[in-house]
Amino acid sequence: MWFNLFTLHLYEIILRLLLAIIISGVIGYDREHKNRPAGIKTHVLVCVGACVIALIQKEIGYNALNIAITHPNLAGIVRTDEARLTAQVVSGIGFLGAGTIIVQHRTIRGLTTAASLWAVAGIGIAVGMGDYQIAIASAIAVMLVLVFLKKVIHINPMKKIEIQYRHKLETKEFIQAYFEKQHILVTDVNFRVTQTDTNLIYVNIYEIEIPRAMNYADVIEDISLNKNIMRIRTVSL
Repeated sequence: MWFNLFTLHLYEIILRLLLAIIISGVIGYDREHKNRPAGIKTHVLVCVGACVIALIQKEIGYNALNIAITHPNLAGIVRTDEARLTAQVVSGIGFLGAGTIIVQHRTIRGLTTAASLWAVAGIGIAVGMGDYQIAIASAIAVMLVLVFLKKVIHINPMKKIEIQYRHKLETKEFIQAYFEKQHILVTDVNFRVTQTDTNLIYVNIYEIEIPRAMNYADVIEDISLNKNIMRIRTVSL
């Protein structure tokens, strides 16, 4: 009489699904808290979906083993590849990740969220396959990267600031004095002038590197307070 020697029990399936929900929920909370495109529900669904695929793949493998044990004459016919379904998850999740990436005014947003979705899918596969140590260690690593890495390693990339102003000499001296006072390094400057019916409009594009304690929002706000500044904005390199 044929019976299953290898099988996933219901309690183990529920345990793996719950673990996938908890891990992905924690990661998704961080993304939603930071107002990113994909939040808790998206991360949980991706992780649970990947977990389900891995559970199915695991069950297929167990079924093949059971058939090979109970029917040795079919051992050479029945084959299974435990990486086949999970490989499709790894490649397929790229489409969902691409949907979270937004390009706006030459600024790219959502790359970290896309990467976290891809990582969550991997964690879901690990949970579904029963590799709990890999899943939990990976989840801790992902949370450390998302939450703490930026606090440990602070990077201020170079950016360009476009300043549109009037009264060339007076305003230019103010800008240069501000940069010197705040220890802002100017690596490059582009200059152009536009003539209107009433006066001249000057536009300077500064490529700057600011100190670690500052951020670009403060720089823009401080400079914009000058009465001669007509417009100021950051420009992506």
